[in-house]
Amino acid sequence: MKRIGSLLLLLLLIGSNLIAQEKQVKNVILLIPDGTSLSAVSAARWYQRYNHPELPHLNLDPYLCGTILTYSSDAPIGDSAPTTSCYMTGHPSRAGFVATYPPADSKNDIVPNDPERAYQPMMTLLEAARITQNKATGLVFTCEFTHATPADCASHSYNRGNYEWIAPQMVHNNIDVVLGGGVKLLNPDMKTYLEREGYGVFLNDLNSFRTYNGNKMWALFRDMDMPYELDRDPSLYPSLAEMARKAIDKLSENENGFILMIEGSKVDWAAHANDAAALITDMVAFDKACGVAFDFAEKNGETLVVVVPDHGNSGFSIGTKRCPGYSHLSKEELFGPVSQFKTSVDGLIAKLHDTDVSQLKDVVYDLTGISLSDDEYTQILQCSDYNRSSLSDEERMKGSKLTKVLANMLTEHTCFGFTTTGHTGEEVFLAVFDPRAGQRLMGHHTNIELHQYLRNAAGLGDLDALTNEYFAKHTDVFAGYPYTITTKNGVPTLEVKKDKKNTLEIQAGSNILKHNGKEVKLSSVVVHVDKNNTFYLPKSLKDLFTVK
Repeated sequence: MKRIGSLLLLLLLIGSNLIAQEKQVKNVILLIPDGTSLSAVSAARWYQRYNHPELPHLNLDPYLCGTILTYSSDAPIGDSAPTTSCYMTGHPSRAGFVATYPPADSKNDIVPNDPERAYQPMMTLLEAARITQNKATGLVFTCEFTHATPADCASHSYNRGNYEWIAPQMVHNNIDVVLGGGVKLLNPDMKTYLEREGYGVFLNDLNSFRTYNGNKMWALFRDMDMPYELDRDPSLYPSLAEMARKAIDKLSENENGFILMIEGSKVDWAAHANDAAALITDMVAFDKACGVAFDFAEKNGETLVVVVPDHGNSGFSIGTKRCPGYSHLSKEELFGPVSQFKTSVDGLIAKLHDTDVSQLKDVVYDLTGISLSDDEYTQILQCSDYNRSSLSDEERMKGSKLTKVLANMLTEHTCFGFTTTGHTGEEVFLAVFDPRAGQRLMGHHTNIELHQYLRNAAGLGDLDALTNEYFAKHTDVFAGYPYTITTKNGVPTLEVKKDKKNTLEIQAGSNILKHNGKEVKLSSVVVHVDKNNTFYLPKSLKDLFTVK
């Protein structure tokens, strides 16, 4: 009897485990602190502990559970474009590639790539969830909306810097909530389109951002990126945590659930600039957004939250050989100096440009607590881009720039170190809240495996199949039909004719085409790749030629 009872218990456990494995989550929140090495997390935690002893832990601390190996298709160290692209699509890609399949490189490819698929747009998690599950989708960030990480979620390009390709795709990809920077990049036609589609569109309008009652909205602040947290004026710009809360409030109204990506964009920018104070405080600000997401998920019970950087950056360290005996320094000696910084390097530069040179030393002291030495004072005067300098052009150093000089100078007054101004290849941390018992991803995994975890949790099928369905080559879709590719108003345009009464006009970067002069709205965007002069579009478009 004992044996039978044990077998029954075992069967029950196996059955319950299978049920748990099959269970899917309703909502997914992916939070990415861009370019964040683990040392930056440690510094943020110590900074918070030093300034707020009652808060010894970050919000993400209880959920830390592993590490992720993140890489490009052909190199161990990646930039934001191919690394976030892998989280979104399941395929590593090349530097600069936004949700786009990389060309094959048999000598260097870390995973095999199909040369026939080179430059093909790849379906993203957000696109797939919206198209196949009717979920709401959202993006929150502090960079401009066309920057690599948000772009990876809802656009496709082999050149992350070509905002003229990326911006219209972002606008036309039916994202429900978009909050962040980039006012300058939303042209009047894009704004008109969004408003026509029922969006509230708010540009540098904090009050409307806070009071708008609709569920579909774009709210952008500043021409390009938003300020560092140290420089943020709360009367003009929302915090990342406030934007995260707003997005969750709006998206959670969808009965089918939602997928949301939240990026702490400028942790990465601060690391590139070797700006320790901006790096640390933007990481603290990002952690507050994590707190918003985890609080919602704990209460909601149907939400998966994953926090993971896309790559490391700068070789930032707490301690440096520049400071003898640094390993014996107190928390006051390590975190006291940086806690006096009231501005980022960018903010300090802006203040110096607006202040007479006679006040230079006072400004630096007021904003950083640093009393400039005569040598440091002269270094600033010698910067070629310091517009208030009392030195003549001939006396200034042409290669000396304020950003580098001030970043180095401020770092010299701390015991932090940097090895580079570029990306680094170490594994990144993973933090997860999974409402499904026993399903939390733990241990060490690759970026591909993290994508698979996100995709399976959301109940999404094979994204490659969706890619082939929605991003097929126009030469295959319209095989046998005459077509021309022209440029209209600077936009590549495909015209296909079955006969005089049955024509299609399709513009790149849009989800709107014209069939016999009438607008047809697609559920995906059309992408043109100039490398092979190919339009990538839904296979179903051929069916329009069978409609009488």
